[in-house]
Amino acid sequence: MEGMAIFTGNSNPELAKKICKYLSLPLGGAEVKTFSDGEIQIEISENVRLKDIFVLQSTCSPVNDNLVELLLMIDAFKRSSASRITVVIPYFGYARQDKKVTPRVPISAKLVADMITLAGANRVITMDLHAGQIQGFFNIPVDNLFAAPVLIDYIRNNFRDELVIVSPDAGGVERARAFAKRLNVDLAIIDKRRVAPNQAKAMAVIGDVTDKVAVILDDMTDTAGTLTEAAEAVINTGAREIHACCAHAVLSGPAIDRISNSVLKSLVVTDTIPLAANAAACDKIKVLTISQLVGEAIIRSFRGDSVTSLFV
Repeated sequence: MEGMAIFTGNSNPELAKKICKYLSLPLGGAEVKTFSDGEIQIEISENVRLKDIFVLQSTCSPVNDNLVELLLMIDAFKRSSASRITVVIPYFGYARQDKKVTPRVPISAKLVADMITLAGANRVITMDLHAGQIQGFFNIPVDNLFAAPVLIDYIRNNFRDELVIVSPDAGGVERARAFAKRLNVDLAIIDKRRVAPNQAKAMAVIGDVTDKVAVILDDMTDTAGTLTEAAEAVINTGAREIHACCAHAVLSGPAIDRISNSVLKSLVVTDTIPLAANAAACDKIKVLTISQLVGEAIIRSFRGDSVTSLFV
């Protein structure tokens, strides 16, 4: 594909390599280094003049370092006369801070969107935004991809018993309903009350889960408090076994201990975020790649074809 190049920062180089393999393209040469005082230095080591550039970078942990890497890479390409700069952000950090929930707090997702736009990005490709309205925070085109095709194929091929899809809270009902409809299975919902940030208490299960294999579906798993509470509530309501699926495996703090000690049989995630060593060693966690999905979206964006048709 003449006139196109793919680059990556330090956040998820393995995913970038898989995408380049799918596209039969070499990974672009870029040095991303850090000075002794913590400053980040970017140097693009090949000509990008008048090329269509795709920069792949998840803003996962360390969130701020990866975000600054992305901003500096965008600026480097802009100053190197790239024709168009598309940032591919499989996991968009700060997405949970998309509104004012208390007085005198920032809307951080909007600020990050402004920073990416002002740095010089012409287009954004991301995946499973925590809130769909974040697309409106950008003043440039945004393609919000979904891990659904990858996760649905896995569920369909691995869970053949009587199945129920479970939303861990009211906010995820639309996503869970779409999965349940595609799989032609039942839907259940957890009535949850959050007592503090990153702390949740599952209260009740709405729907029939008795003697069924339950799959809890969410967009991300952070400290796994919501997930393990939901799993406990579902198993106590009579489910035969519990599994979980999510797009983004943030898995911070006590997440791995909670998952390991929970009633969950498995947690299926995608590689939008690279797993830490302790998470990779957890035998309950299975990683599916979204490289082909993202690669196809990149091809279609480059050629001007429909990206939405990937999910019809």
